[in-house]
Amino acid sequence: MLIRWLYSTLLLLAAPFMLRSLYKHKPGKPPFGSRWQEHFGRTPKLNGAGNPIWIHAVSVGESIAATPIIHAIKQRNPQQSIIVTTTTSTGAQQIAKLGNLVEHRYMPLDFSYCVRRFLNVVQPSQLLIIETELWPNTLRCVAQRSIPITVINARLSERSCRRYQRFQVVFDQLASHITRLLCQYPSDAERFLRLGVAKEKVIVTGSIKFDLNINQDVIQAGEQLRQQLGPHRPIWIAASTHKGEDELCLAAHRQVLTIYPEALLILVPRHPERFDSVAELCLSQGFTLSRRTQHTKTCTQVYLGDTMGEMLTLIGSADICFMAGSLLGNKVGGHNPLEPAALAKPILNGPSYYNFNEVTEALLAANALHLCTSPQEITHTLIELFSHPDTAHEQGQKAAQVVAANRGALEKTVAVVFSTN
Repeated sequence: MLIRWLYSTLLLLAAPFMLRSLYKHKPGKPPFGSRWQEHFGRTPKLNGAGNPIWIHAVSVGESIAATPIIHAIKQRNPQQSIIVTTTTSTGAQQIAKLGNLVEHRYMPLDFSYCVRRFLNVVQPSQLLIIETELWPNTLRCVAQRSIPITVINARLSERSCRRYQRFQVVFDQLASHITRLLCQYPSDAERFLRLGVAKEKVIVTGSIKFDLNINQDVIQAGEQLRQQLGPHRPIWIAASTHKGEDELCLAAHRQVLTIYPEALLILVPRHPERFDSVAELCLSQGFTLSRRTQHTKTCTQVYLGDTMGEMLTLIGSADICFMAGSLLGNKVGGHNPLEPAALAKPILNGPSYYNFNEVTEALLAANALHLCTSPQEITHTLIELFSHPDTAHEQGQKAAQVVAANRGALEKTVAVVFSTN
């Protein structure tokens, strides 16, 4: 009781700052409009049938991960209603692409009265949490109504495990409300067990991200973009860059241009609010620039991916993919390399990848991914692969084989969902 009171008090103090950051206008970020009230539990009634499956996906990445689960649930039971909550408006924008398959609402803040308001309206049959987004009051309020809670695609790095161990009493309260933890890898399951989660709650299903099915329309869009950018020029993409990485990628590209003057870098910042500043950075460093949202110039040296939800198309148009979020020490911990792997692209990665350790290690073991610790190593590897297209093709095929060999998590996950429903 004391811990819950302390947590709620701290949350109350932090809420103004959280909301300011959430609602702050940023370029490329959709506005919340009058729907801000949903964060306080004022949720409109649903249009679909009662007792929906509630899926929570915080933002864009989790929303993308939730998409195959939603399709699989609907394929198995077309009449099953689904509500998806996101915290961010960019996540809402991603879910909107699913059309009438689901209804979207914003996630209520983790105050008990907000969550209870939401539950009174929605009355879900179960809650599926994508990855490990655990809010204490939400879990407690949901569990109090005997609504099963399943964490899907759960992952727990060694770093996060040690953090939870420092607050074991708090974690114990969180875990007591969870019905099942569907873990990506045995190492994730081992860490949850080490934290005291009951063995019968922990199931290793594998990562649903391996069950990525690339829509033929997306493949065609990538091929069409490639024709626009130049079918014969060397093209590489730096996907999901963070502040501080753009300069490093541009430095690598400058050196690539000395060997391949016609080469193109597709630069895709992780966060839409950085699109304009990254464009200014490219121009200030003397690069010719085109933007996805503007007319494409064929002579450009850098092509800025300044849209949301088109990463597969952009990767599909490139020869080689560098996965960013991996050059900044332990700040980010890398991003998921499975999208370029599924598209059979050779992959470059920085040395920090703790958030995707098992995936990255599997690709490394298959000789489908190169670790690069500096712009010089990125340059060297790019030139090697551009110079030996057969080698690049072979490594891309190996990456695709890793994806194919690890499929099956989606089927296991949906089986658990329907056994709970």
